[in-house]
Amino acid sequence: MKTAIAALIAATGLATSACVSASTAATPDGAAESGYPVTITNCGKQYTFTKAPSRVVVMNGGSVAEVSSLLALGLEDRIVANAQSYGASEVDGRAAEIAKLPTGDIELNDMMDIPREAMVGLRPDFVISTYDGGFRADAGFATREDLLAIGAGSYAPETSCGDVGTVSGTPSIEDSYTLLRDLGTIFGVKDRSEKLITESKRRIAAVGAKVKGQDSQQVMLVIPGMSMGGDVGSVGGNGIWNDIFAKAGAENAFGDAKDMFANLSREQVAAADVDALVVVNYMSEDPDADARKLLEQFPQWDAARNDRYVVLSDSVYLGPSNDLAVEKIAATVHPEAD
Repeated sequence: MKTAIAALIAATGLATSACVSASTAATPDGAAESGYPVTITNCGKQYTFTKAPSRVVVMNGGSVAEVSSLLALGLEDRIVANAQSYGASEVDGRAAEIAKLPTGDIELNDMMDIPREAMVGLRPDFVISTYDGGFRADAGFATREDLLAIGAGSYAPETSCGDVGTVSGTPSIEDSYTLLRDLGTIFGVKDRSEKLITESKRRIAAVGAKVKGQDSQQVMLVIPGMSMGGDVGSVGGNGIWNDIFAKAGAENAFGDAKDMFANLSREQVAAADVDALVVVNYMSEDPDADARKLLEQFPQWDAARNDRYVVLSDSVYLGPSNDLAVEKIAATVHPEAD
């Protein structure tokens, strides 16, 4: 593998001066920019950056948290290839911003992500994956070691340091703030990340004040066009949305599931108390129609009797816009407090 990587480096004319080093006690490599070196710990290993990355590749993994965070921090000019897209966003103009980003004109693999050879050919100095499995050699990806050898740092959100679909502990909005802070540190824009976090906390606190004292509502989150083993689309289990719901004065009807998505039968879904429905728009042509179809299938739900649902996309996942999800869910389940 090392021979193949070396050949690719020579073929692409990749510069050999690294802006990052990694170890259990990392030291800077090369001349440092003003404000550098900076060190972060990611997935159990320390990475020290001597300058801000300028050739960033964002892997897919079914997320837009990472590319949205870069855009929120004003770092779009650093991205040379982006594989992430939902086609929708609660942030005005965000989906269009993502669509305009360069893709690197690469052929994605069967996992709809960037294979090793194509990654090296992009000549990155920083690679972001949705999960640590995006750096697995046996999946055909460039490893963190491969990337270090060509002068590129690497990063995956701390809650996703395991394999795809796994989460570490209990995900929360604080994980979104950690992502912003880490990127703010790596790119030397900590003031921007802290400003975003402060504003998010302010807006969420304002919602909390409105819904305080209200009865908590049972909410079900579902991605209609995706199935993670259940009979009724992918139903949210242990995810960041549990914290989002709580801050909106609601509770996940299936929040006690141990995995990110609950493996449910149609009978289990039918028997649940569902006061409101959160439909996640993931590449759907008509998410409102998806919501109406579900409500028609389960007329016994209070959500169906009151036609109570909200369509969300990126804000209900890890990312820089969780405050928007809190606001929209609160307005749906507690309209009297709005």
